[in-house]
This record gives sequence, structure tokens and C-alpha cells, in this order.
Amino acid sequence: MEYTFNNFYELISFHAKKRKKKTALFVDDEKITYREILQTVDRLAGFLTEKGVKEGDRVALFLRNSPEFIYMIFAVSKLGAILVPVNTFLKEEELSYILEDSGSSVLVASSIHDKVVNNSRASQLCDFILWEGEEAAVGEKHLHFNKALQSQNSTPAVKRGLEDTAVIVYTSGTTGKPKGAMLSNRNILSNADSGRRTINVKAKDRAIVFLPMFHSFTFSIGVMLPLYVGGSIVIIKSLKPFSNIFKQVLKKRVTVFFGIPDVYNALAKAKLPWYFMWFNRIRAFISGAAPLQPKTLDAMANKFKRATLLEGYGLSEASPAVCMNTFKKQKVGSVGTALYGYAMKIVDENLEELPRGAIGDIIVKGDNVMQGYLGRPEATDETIVNEWLLTGDMGYMDDEGFLFIVDRKKDLIISKGINIYPREIEEVIDTFDGIAASAVIGIADEKSGEVPIVYVELEDNVDHCDETALKKHMREHLANYKIPKHIHVIGELPKNATGKVLKRVLKEKLRSEATS
Repeated sequence: MEYTFNNFYELISFHAKKRKKKTALFVDDEKITYREILQTVDRLAGFLTEKGVKEGDRVALFLRNSPEFIYMIFAVSKLGAILVPVNTFLKEEELSYILEDSGSSVLVASSIHDKVVNNSRASQLCDFILWEGEEAAVGEKHLHFNKALQSQNSTPAVKRGLEDTAVIVYTSGTTGKPKGAMLSNRNILSNADSGRRTINVKAKDRAIVFLPMFHSFTFSIGVMLPLYVGGSIVIIKSLKPFSNIFKQVLKKRVTVFFGIPDVYNALAKAKLPWYFMWFNRIRAFISGAAPLQPKTLDAMANKFKRATLLEGYGLSEASPAVCMNTFKKQKVGSVGTALYGYAMKIVDENLEELPRGAIGDIIVKGDNVMQGYLGRPEATDETIVNEWLLTGDMGYMDDEGFLFIVDRKKDLIISKGINIYPREIEEVIDTFDGIAASAVIGIADEKSGEVPIVYVELEDNVDHCDETALKKHMREHLANYKIPKHIHVIGELPKNATGKVLKRVLKEKLRSEATS
């Protein structure tokens, strides 16, 4: 495919000339134009050059949602360096691991995260730390953003092409240590372009970004997509108070709303004031990162008559979006059809394509497929075969090419030689009154090999789970061998930053309980 831009800096330079005075970023009461973004980016790039940052260097971001995050994306691109967005929910050791594994020479961090940064090995691993926000720790290696923006040094843009690495996104590490997925300019720009076509995003659109910018879904679809088309972004720095999101939706006339299932679950149940329902301009709700429950889809459709909730699917290794439902056609339980320019197949263990309706491994091909895992050629060769990305997910496609996710391959439970898909069981359990969410995992069993058990999280106003009634409900919808042998009520299911349940944590919890 042909692209308008070769790198991120070209993108912002183009819009700064074409849309000089247009507001690109809304942050509280502040408005930042495209021209002002470019001016700030150029000063920041000059400062980084003074400090020795050069082409190919890795610059890690440990930032909250902020204009500074946006500035860094383009300043790093101008220098031909590589961005490493880091999950701000990580602890000291985890941050240190990513800084070392990525070889980051610079860390840009928000002062609200100063304890984690200062207790990590950042000062030993990086040449310097640049702080955003209130004044943080000072010292030889500690500098402040305000000083960086005073730079008058002019530095020419490094000519980086579509095939050059632009971003290293670390996977969530559900199994073992996180791996750095190397994403090129082509990878990210293709995702933005494909998203533009599907969601029909235009320059007049305003997108609200309250999900963490470090996450690949927010980075590519929430941030880069609106800027790719010359649109506007409403930046929400903190999720608290949550009511501020609704306030900003109205005040800033937001048209595109990016969220995750937890947000839509809450939105579907929330008693919103009449004036919000009457005056909001949202035309599209976009959901990613984890599966939506059918009851949430129904509730949102009934509540928001003028907007459409589009569910999609992706993974960090695919930059991340792969497929999505469209305005023209949606199917409940499906994550849609392949985005423009991408291909999907369902294959068996030998990577031979299976007929429509058959369950198998989901593989993906297109400009969104990562370059590989940083420093892990063997893992790369296992994951990318003949240009096809092996997602590790299982599913099937119908006759119209709509993809239905069945489960993660590693979560598959094999009982007496029969495949049991936890997601199928969870979808049934989640429809039971009083259940907010569930997670089914397999445990070893002498007779069957493995058997399923379930952890359930109750609704806020529910304090008891009627196990007898729940099992009866499951028997009405599931074969007996799929019924979990044990039901564990848990205060809150462990989740990552985007609401995806961490079954690894539940399995570790079981192991520790068994040995104690």
C-alpha cells in the first residue's frame, strides 16, 4: 500500500502547515493547535539532540496521558530514534527490566510516578530522566520538561522510512517476561489508515482519550488515527473523577469515544442525566482490548440510539488492530471482518486453512504485522511464518468473513481428550443475574487430565452467589463436561491496564494455596 507519510514527523509537519490554527489537542481548558504542537516538537527535538539522543536510540515513556506524551511521539520521530511506551502500572523491577531489555538511553516520566522511577534502576540504565508535571527529584541525571522546551537549538529531521522501526511495544507478559514487539512506521500508519476507512474518521471528528496512551490500542487508534486525518483529541489525564469524562464529552463535543468493556459495562448501567443523552454528539463507540458481553452490546444499543458500538480485535504484534465490525453490518459475538488491506485465516496445526465454521488458529497477514521481537529471533520465527502472524488465539469465520473468537490457545482446557473453551463457559456465566464477570481456568485432574473451575466477580450491589442456581443455569446452556467443578467468588478479578483478565495470576493463586 502507498501512504501519505513516511514517518510520524512528516505527519505532524503536514498538518501544521495545512491546519495551522486548528485545535489538535484539548486538555482541560487549554487548546493546542497543530502549529503549536510542531513548534514544541521542534524545540524538544533540539533539546534531545543537545543531550546526545541520535538516530536509532531508544527513548522510554513512563507518562500519564498528557500533551507531553504527544510531543514525545513526534520529537523522537524527528530524530529517527525509537519510542518505547511503558505501562505506568508496572512496579520498580518491571520498569527496570523493560529499560534494560529495550536498551533505552532516556526515560521520560511523569512526576506522579516518581517513587517507582526513583526506586527502579532508571538512573543507572539511562543517560538522563526527563520529568513531566510538578517538579520531581533533582540531580545530575534529572531534568525537567520546562527546561527542555526553552531550547533554541534547531536540528534537521532524520529521513526515516516506512520500514524503519518507530515504536517498541511490550506485550503484557501473560506468560513469562514481556517481549518487545518492534513496530515500524508502516505498521502504525497502516493501522491508522485502515481504522480511518472502517470508522470513517475525518478531520472534523473529535476523539476522547482517557485510556492509557502507552497501550497499543490507544496509541494507534486513539491517538495516531485522529491526528493522521487532522482531527482533534480530547486528552483526559486521570480517570478520576469518572464524571469528568462525561463533562468533557459534552463540553468538547466529542464524536468518537474509545473504550474497553469495563467502561461500556459501567456506561450501560449508569444513570446519565437527560441533557447528556440529548446533547452528546457521539456517533461511534469503539471497543477493544477484551471481549464485550452480549448484554452490554444490547444495553448500549438501547441506550444510545444515535451512536454505534463497534467491537474489534487485535494484538500488540499487529500494531494492534486486525478486524472490526462496521457501521453497515455487525454481528453479536463477532469481532468483525478484516480491516482494509489485511487478511485473516483459520488454520490447523500444520497451518493448512480450515473450512468456514471450523475452529482453529487465527493467523493474520498485512502491513500491520510487526517486524519481530526485539532480541528474540527464535520467538520471532515461531510467531511469524511466511509473513503470517500466529496470534495464539483460536476462533472461526463464517461465510461472510466475520471472525468469532473462541479462546486463547494457551487457555484451552483438554478434558478426557475433549477441547473445552473457557470463553464459551464465561459467556454463559456472565448472563446470570448478579455476576459482573467471570474467568474459567483449567486445573489438573487425575481422571480427566484437566477440569474447569471458575472465579466469579459479583455486581457491586450483590453480596452472595447462589451456586446451586448458577449451576442450574449452566446446565441449561452447556454440556455437563463443561460445567466448572468449583465456583470461587473473588472480590475483583485481576486485570491488566485495559481490563483483560490475567488468568496467569489466578493460576498462581491456586498453586500458592495448594502448597500453603
